[in-house]
Amino acid sequence: MPIDKHGKPCFLFIYQIRNNMIKSEDYMKKIIKKIIQILIMIIVITLIYIGGFGYINYKKAIYKVSVSDKIAEVRSKKNYVKYDDVSPYLINATVAIEDRRFYSHHGIDVYSLVRAMITNLYAKEITGGGSTITQQLAKNLYFGYEPSYIRKVSEMFVARDLEKELSKEEIIELYINVINYGDNNFGIYEASENYFNKDPKYLTINDAALLAGIPQSPVNFQLSNHYEDALIRKEQVVEAMKEQNMLDGNEFE
Repeated sequence: MPIDKHGKPCFLFIYQIRNNMIKSEDYMKKIIKKIIQILIMIIVITLIYIGGFGYINYKKAIYKVSVSDKIAEVRSKKNYVKYDDVSPYLINATVAIEDRRFYSHHGIDVYSLVRAMITNLYAKEITGGGSTITQQLAKNLYFGYEPSYIRKVSEMFVARDLEKELSKEEIIELYINVINYGDNNFGIYEASENYFNKDPKYLTINDAALLAGIPQSPVNFQLSNHYEDALIRKEQVVEAMKEQNMLDGNEFE
């Protein structure tokens, strides 16, 4: 410790060092605060950008073809299947594996959305996930499959419109009529006929669980060349149904 000319400790020097340390800490706090403010500003600007362009993309889509016209277009197709003409096993299997909160949300599942965003941040890319059945319907009606946050926002706006205009039964009815079940089977009629040679009304639990697992990744679960993978996926569907009390052990063979 420095001493003065009388051989006593120089407390002034110590005080100056302490004062400099405090100033240094205050400076670092200001720097950190500034960095946080800049990061928040970047996040806000990014959200405004994505939200704005997502909304513009949505408006362009419905300007070309309104939601009502899109719905009418799908329903007019030759092989369109009504809700009451589909096995309830398929409805339950689809909800269980694709969107377990389907009947309680209003088109957007915030919990799943946040979870998907965290997953994407860790993966440093858009890996998908978080979309409700209503959002997936919106995507199939209007948008492509290229991963994009802007497209995701556009889907949300269309999903909002669909939820306002349709009942839950009507939404899932449309969904199973447009979704890709692999092997170029679009819609439940084609999938049921081409895979099992039966009407969708007569799908068994096994059939329904197998089909409900395909839309997550049709190329990887289609039955023509990925049957074993589809069987593994089917077991996941069955477990999801059991967890949600849609199926008991005795009911499934």
